[in-house]
Amino acid sequence: MNGAESLLSTLGANGVNVWFSNPGTSEMHAVAALDAVSDVRGILCLFEGVATGAADGYARVTGGPAATLLHLGPGLGNGHANLHNARRARVPVINIVGDHATYHSRYDAPLDSDIASIARGASAWYRRSARPDDLPGDVAAAVAASYGPPGQVATLVLPADVSWGELSSPPAHWPLADRRRPSVPADEHLDAGLAALRSPRAALFLGGAAVSAEGLALATRVAAAVNARVITETFPTLQDHGAGVEAPERLIYLSEFAISQLKDVDTLVLLGAAEPVGFFGYPDIPSRLVHSGCRVVNVAPPGSDVIGALEFLAAALDAPEVAVATGERPQKPHGDLTTAALAQAVGATMPEDVIVVDESNTAGVHLFGATRFAPPHQWMTLTGGAIGYGLPAALGAAIGGGGRRVLAFEADGSMMYTPQALWSMAREGVDVTVVGLSNRSYAILNLELQRVGATAEGAQSRRMLDLDDPTLDLSGLSRAFGVPATRATTADDFTEALERSFATPGPSFIEAVLPKGLS
Repeated sequence: MNGAESLLSTLGANGVNVWFSNPGTSEMHAVAALDAVSDVRGILCLFEGVATGAADGYARVTGGPAATLLHLGPGLGNGHANLHNARRARVPVINIVGDHATYHSRYDAPLDSDIASIARGASAWYRRSARPDDLPGDVAAAVAASYGPPGQVATLVLPADVSWGELSSPPAHWPLADRRRPSVPADEHLDAGLAALRSPRAALFLGGAAVSAEGLALATRVAAAVNARVITETFPTLQDHGAGVEAPERLIYLSEFAISQLKDVDTLVLLGAAEPVGFFGYPDIPSRLVHSGCRVVNVAPPGSDVIGALEFLAAALDAPEVAVATGERPQKPHGDLTTAALAQAVGATMPEDVIVVDESNTAGVHLFGATRFAPPHQWMTLTGGAIGYGLPAALGAAIGGGGRRVLAFEADGSMMYTPQALWSMAREGVDVTVVGLSNRSYAILNLELQRVGATAEGAQSRRMLDLDDPTLDLSGLSRAFGVPATRATTADDFTEALERSFATPGPSFIEAVLPKGLS
């Protein structure tokens, strides 16, 4: 048995059954090992950013890691943006990065690079296997590291000769990773949180497991007991949403509005989330979003038992049961296709148990509110802020979602980063509805241009933010990658296209033609 076969066997034994791959010469024995090890499913991705983003999406819906197979340092570098998103989302991802044979590295071949330095930006754990016999233990260690808690990116470098080399003695049993349980918050932190919530003008700030249906219900009860507010992160990793699920206020993305939203909060209790700060620094706007007199109490950091902490608080406060708000889902819209009409159509037609992958940016401003009373579903967002996440994450979520429909909202500018994911969707036949949001503009950057105090009155600067010279043909691009596509220019067209897609197995693409820019 060679090293590559032992690698896949150890992954499979540890429940890592999906390998999003973009291999090269150094990884050919790893590719061949897929024929010998049936426990691992290889999925070809045409760009490394698709592989890493798909692993992120898979991990978010399953709670366990997918593996990636990347080619040398440049391949790891190409996948870095979506590894950054996975790191910020605190989900488990395992990178297997092929490298030159150990004896070849000293010759400084053209593709030789400092893989360790490239990995350092997103990986919490890094190791380079030295011998085939080391691989099973190294793989198990990578799996264990990826789980954290909290989840994190682990990178294992696989030299080519370690991959093709034979094990001297294959183990009788493949090593299994130690998986640590989330830590229980210390008593003093729980007591501090309890005291803080009894203070006037307190709020709970939620992330991680606290935005599951169970966590949201517990947080709402706790808040009701002490007359506190409940606020969730702006871009949660995976949030339960829809009818029957509590829907507290969400922190506003724009710093100046978030500061106003939090101005009356004198005590902020963190549960599964870090203290909120602005996404960027702006002239004359504070980076911290809470006011200077606000006390921030971190009760349950990411990676700890957030649900257990909420259960403790609810029991200590004898928190009452709270009835979940009820309401009607929107009616199907008619007429012009605006961002509001688009959101209304989604809220009116969405089936139950959908996984939403949201990279809608400015065009999706109404989506979360419009789906408040749609059938229960889950919502994934661009947690790390590095665009080009939506299509790959939708691919991964569909692979890991157990047959659930994925609904992906993709802004036209962001779509250009990783459109290759459409090809993998077509090849794997996954049930994904992609809504390409065509407003022919980097609208978010037009907004940010104003917020940072820059001016863009000339043709040259405006040309850097427009996408209509030439206009992108999103539906044509989708068809070129093998995904059936349609183009909707009215609210009626869009609603019909959604309903047709939800009823049709496999991937489909709807190009929603919106007014240009912010609308």
